[in-house]
Amino acid sequence: MAEASSNTQDMKDCILESLSLPESLSTDCTQVEDDSLPCMFCEQSYKEEEKDRLLKHMIIDHKLVIADVKLIANFKRYIIYWKKRFTEQAITDFCSVIKTNSQAPEDQQENYFLLCDVLPEDRTLREELQQERLKKILEQQQNERSDTSFQRLCMFCGEEFKGNRSVLFNHMNEEHSFNVGLPDNIVYCNEFLDTLQKKIDRLLCLYCEKTFRDQNTLKDHMRKKQHRKVNPRNHEYDRFYIINYLELGKSWEEVQSEDDRELVDSNDEDWSDWEEHPMSAFCLFCEKQADTTEKLLVHMKDCHHFDLHKIKTDLGLKFYQQVKLVNFIRRQIHQCRCHGCQEKFQSKTELIAHMEKDNHIGILPERSLWDQPQYYFPTYENDSLLCTLSDSEEELDTQNQNEEIPVIGEDLSRLEALKKGSILNQLVCDSTLRT
Repeated sequence: MAEASSNTQDMKDCILESLSLPESLSTDCTQVEDDSLPCMFCEQSYKEEEKDRLLKHMIIDHKLVIADVKLIANFKRYIIYWKKRFTEQAITDFCSVIKTNSQAPEDQQENYFLLCDVLPEDRTLREELQQERLKKILEQQQNERSDTSFQRLCMFCGEEFKGNRSVLFNHMNEEHSFNVGLPDNIVYCNEFLDTLQKKIDRLLCLYCEKTFRDQNTLKDHMRKKQHRKVNPRNHEYDRFYIINYLELGKSWEEVQSEDDRELVDSNDEDWSDWEEHPMSAFCLFCEKQADTTEKLLVHMKDCHHFDLHKIKTDLGLKFYQQVKLVNFIRRQIHQCRCHGCQEKFQSKTELIAHMEKDNHIGILPERSLWDQPQYYFPTYENDSLLCTLSDSEEELDTQNQNEEIPVIGEDLSRLEALKKGSILNQLVCDSTLRT
């Protein structure tokens, strides 16, 4: 029983659990228990699959138009949030007013209200709903990646595979040259394979989606035409790839086709986007914030006797090892556990008091405890300290040549994204999806 309880706690505190430092905003969207979609203005409600009827009702009866509905990650939560807000303030405080028949007599004119993400509050709501969905998708992906009970037949040769899903995907790639991208970039794996299997059973080519008279003809066609991949234009597959959940309003094609040359044409002297969002680095041990990493490191050295530069130099830590060390300490503090002696406490206050009394803040445990692949992943998704660690090209080259870094799917792309300061939004930025 004790072992089962321990395993449950480990799963609950998964390293991919998405945490945010206090700078992250939070928007309260009240949950409801039933499955209906309420109108924002009246008692009318519709089933979730009747979303179009609700939108039509609000346009005709209440003159409300919601922009880019398809980009809203959780439409029900979105509706409930605005239903509450419209009872608190006038609709004109939030919506743009569109006057129709402006040239007609006043009694023939009508005002329509446009609710869109030009309004900062609406934009924040949409982004937070999208981030919540991304977190759930990442949890689902992590569960599938670590699942060892996977069991399935190859759709091409019928050979059975057990264990981890990557075994089957690697087999199809190596033996049948069928490539769906990196296995770790796929989510809802069984549903994805079911979809592919049904198409094969219907004698459909997975790429051009033409129908053939028998299985041998289909196989010859896919082999000769090099159609051993899924159709990237078929949006039926979008829900099975992590990249489609990353950035609000962008598909995988848009993310991959973004032209960085546009950045070259912009004014290099214009740093307004950076100035609007100054960096705020957080102390590893207390609530202290600093606008530069240098100030934060001085604070930790003076107030907590933790000298990250000295630790890096004494232990010869490369960039990736610094990442793992910071994420390890963040995780230990979050769990109210002393990183020096591993003793657990009831509160963070008790933990810090213990660490300061016994001088455990500057003491690191055995390297094997923190130098693990799981600590490649950031404990806090907006941890600015990670973005300023030393990452000289010479150091990275040496690291890549001399240190064997376990690559689990998109680990390296996660690290590159982490270094650029956009940790969640670039989790699979260099993936080879559908290529």
